[in-house]
Formats: sequence, C-alpha cells, structure tokens
Amino acid sequence: MADEWRKALTKYVNQLNQDEVDYRVRTGDSVVTDLDYLIRSGERKHKLEIWYRERGAAPIRCETKAKLIREIEHRAGEIEVELMLMQKIYYDKGGARHQEQRIDQQRLTLLRDGDGWTVSRVYQPVPERSAPVNVASIYTQDSMQAKIGPSRPYLNHQILGGGAQRSSTIYRREDAVLYADRWWDSYNPEFAQFEVDCTSFISQCLFAGAAPINYTGKRESGWWYKGYVGGREAWSYSWAVANALQLYLTHSNSHLRAEVVDRPEQLQLGDVIIYDWDGNGAFQHSTIVTAFDAGGMPLVNAHTTPSQHRYWDYRDSYAYTENTVYRFFHIADRF
Repeated sequence: MADEWRKALTKYVNQLNQDEVDYRVRTGDSVVTDLDYLIRSGERKHKLEIWYRERGAAPIRCETKAKLIREIEHRAGEIEVELMLMQKIYYDKGGARHQEQRIDQQRLTLLRDGDGWTVSRVYQPVPERSAPVNVASIYTQDSMQAKIGPSRPYLNHQILGGGAQRSSTIYRREDAVLYADRWWDSYNPEFAQFEVDCTSFISQCLFAGAAPINYTGKRESGWWYKGYVGGREAWSYSWAVANALQLYLTHSNSHLRAEVVDRPEQLQLGDVIIYDWDGNGAFQHSTIVTAFDAGGMPLVNAHTTPSQHRYWDYRDSYAYTENTVYRFFHIADRF
C-alpha cells in the first residue's frame, strides 16, 4: 500500500494529458480536489479551444511523459512531489500535421482520502515571467546609442568549437535553427546555465548563425559572452536578459543588427520574437523562429520552459495575458 499515491499521480497525469487536446466536460471521476486549479483548468481549456479555432487548427492528440524529480516532503497521509512533464502535441492545420514539444514542471500535494489518494494542491511555476527585468533597466532607450560601443576582439571565439576567428558577414539562418533544435531541451555545457535561460539560449543560437560579437568589456553595453573569468560572471546584460536584448536589437547599427517588423508573417528562420507579458514595456521572454506552420505562421524554440516548434503567440503559455506585447525582430542577412 506504500505506493498507492503513485496510482493517483498516474491518474492525474492521464487527465492532464487528455485536457490538453480534449475540451469537453469530463464525465469520469477527477483525482484533483484543488478547486482553484479546477477553475483555472476549465478556463484554460476554454481558451485553448478558441485559440485553435482562430488559428484554423485542430488538436489531434497529446503524449505526456511524467518524471518524478523528487519527493519534497513526506508526512503521514501527505506527500509533496515535484514533476517534470514532457509533452508532444499533435495538431492539424490546412491538411498538414504538426508536432510541438515543451517541458513544464509542477509541484503537487497528495493527501490520503480513505483507501485512496487525491491531489489536493497543484502549483504551476511560470518561469517565463521571472526574467530579471530590474537588471535590464540599466538600459534606457535614451542611452542605448552611447552604450553600443566600438567592437574589440572577441576573446572566447572557440566556445562553440568553431576554431579560428570568424570572418563571415552572412547570417547563417539554417545554422542558428540547427543549434536551436539541437539544444532546445538541454544545455550546451560550455555555457553558463542560467535559472532563467531563455535569452542566453537565443544569444547562443544567434552566435551559432555567425552573428558577430560586440565585445565592450562592460556588462551594460555591447553584446558579448566570456563565461566565468576569475570566478566572476563575464557577459553583457544583452546576452542574457530579454529586456536588454530587445533594446540592443532595436538600437544597434553595427555588428548584430535587426529590423523591427510589424507582423509575425514578415519573419524568417532565425529571426527573434521578444515578449512583454504585462504590456508595461518590460520584456521578459525571448524565442527564435525555427519553422512555419501550414499557414506560414512562425513556430519557435525557447528555453526556461523548453519548447520546440511552439506557435509564436504563446497563448497556451501560463505566462500569457491579454496585455501581452510582442517585438518582432528580423535579423540582418549580413553583418
């Protein structure tokens, strides 16, 4: 009987998997007794149904694998656990079948209820909202032009195993996408791993596509990375902070450059989307375009919540709000 709670956990994951693509009223028993979660889940299913319909898409099936990361606390009749949820979602659009993947985490509290167990609390972290925008506030639009200083030699040019100093001025979009697909669900061990890693991941993808480093040696200017030097962090805020990267791309007129465009349809492979969830001017999340759906709309890869070929608008994200603002960056073809 010691592992009876695991049966409740399995039932919960199965219900979660079904809810991702089946928005009908559930007719069977629910293992969840968290009323707040049930209300949020019902609202989410309603929004997902509308979202797919507005996209001209139809969900087909979801495959969810759950990994028990750890038992946080184990008391008599109560267990708190942390789960990793790896999902593959299949949907149809325009007669073409698409697949996207993402990895989420949840924390659950299970309680003994008579002879069985129930899920009494579901905590859903939203790491995509956790970008350190206060650090990025060092960048202001009025000072960006002055802070984008002259280039100096890049001191760590072998970090991606490329050998000699780069001389290409062409943005290799396919290489940026290959890197994004190679590392979307893991970390390149040659780079520092950030707790909120979305923008560092995008910077790595851009660099893999031959975007030129703008090394200033100052964290508040340029776009550069040197790792840890003498036990100290050595990278620019624009390398690792979404708000700083969007300001750099908006104002840079040399080295890594981009054009702000109005619509997602104007983007190409290797282009970048940066997200302001609250519409208050503080951008918190970054993605890179890695594919297109049957209607020509961008699909993106990202870190923090690892995602591959996710629909660009992120309306399925727990971070999304009705106030969300997007910044679309078409990366220059030549630098």
